[in-house]
Amino acid sequence: MNPVIRSTGLWHPDESVSNDELVACFNAYVEQFNAEHADAISRGTVEPLNPSSTAFIEKASGIKSRYTIDKKGVLDVNRMRPRIAPRPDDAISLMAEAGLAAAKQALASAGRDANDVDAVICSATSMQRTYPCIAIEIQDALGIEGYGYDMSVACSSGTFGMISAINMIKTGMAKSVLVVTPEITTPQLNFRDRDSHFIFGDVAVAVLIEAEDVAGPAGWSILSTRMMTKYSNNIRSNFGFLNASEEPEPAFEDRYFVQEGRKVFKEVCPMVIELIQTELGKLSLTPDHLKRMWLHQANINMNQMIARKVFDREFEDHEAPVVLDEYANIAGAGSLVAFHLNNEGFAAGEKGLICSFGAGYSAGAIVLEKR
Repeated sequence: MNPVIRSTGLWHPDESVSNDELVACFNAYVEQFNAEHADAISRGTVEPLNPSSTAFIEKASGIKSRYTIDKKGVLDVNRMRPRIAPRPDDAISLMAEAGLAAAKQALASAGRDANDVDAVICSATSMQRTYPCIAIEIQDALGIEGYGYDMSVACSSGTFGMISAINMIKTGMAKSVLVVTPEITTPQLNFRDRDSHFIFGDVAVAVLIEAEDVAGPAGWSILSTRMMTKYSNNIRSNFGFLNASEEPEPAFEDRYFVQEGRKVFKEVCPMVIELIQTELGKLSLTPDHLKRMWLHQANINMNQMIARKVFDREFEDHEAPVVLDEYANIAGAGSLVAFHLNNEGFAAGEKGLICSFGAGYSAGAIVLEKR
């Protein structure tokens, strides 16, 4: 059975933090740290911290703001991370709540309800807990029969989740699958690290994928899919339930996201360019057949290089739309949010490509055609 991308949904927190606000907090922390360690700094036993700037952030990343689940905690110089109130076990989790909002919007957009859906996949960079699955929690909250499961492939979580759903429909395991990618990423970020304190934002996106015999004439046909992974330590998080058993227990800061940004840029861009070119070649398509690419939203410089190399020319902004200026890096949700916000204006038969890339390394590509 041929699968169809039927609809999408989006949720983000109400609060947003601008670069100016983030920089003001970070620089206040730098001033405080350097004052507290002035003697050690003068002796050369402690390195002084350097301030950040809005100009640095925008040049390095293209990010101008980010949504967050708790602005006050992020901008508290004595805390610099979100505050999350614990919830009782019989209350819906934060991650499921975010995913549920996006899922409801995707269902409403397609005119569907719980009875129309066979399965839920929750695919995100990190899960709020190990079990029960966030996907099953979302499934229960929506009242969907069938099954659900969690999966994670870092920044390719969204596309890998979609490809899993596509294959389930192709094999007849399901006729309608809801893929939910709730990326609550600001708690994973070290807001005291100058090189990364601006990177992540919080969001949730959902995609409803159906068999064509129930989808009707609307939506997007799937022309091809591709997944690839290649081991790399250049983007890493050591956070996990084994941390509490390590002896000595690692410092809190050692569990955050870290990356070697320059190495990532040099290694990931060629990998993604080749992946896209190879996939187009398999379909006997050229870049001129693509009206738009919805790329992972990690870094404006990466996106521009990839788009320029794939199109083999200078491209228009609408051909590779950017949402990271408003949303920042939203991990596995990035390319899907770009698609959600920028999929209008296609005539039947026109083509586009969703592509993710990031930690792992991982990359996922889906070539689409408007129905």
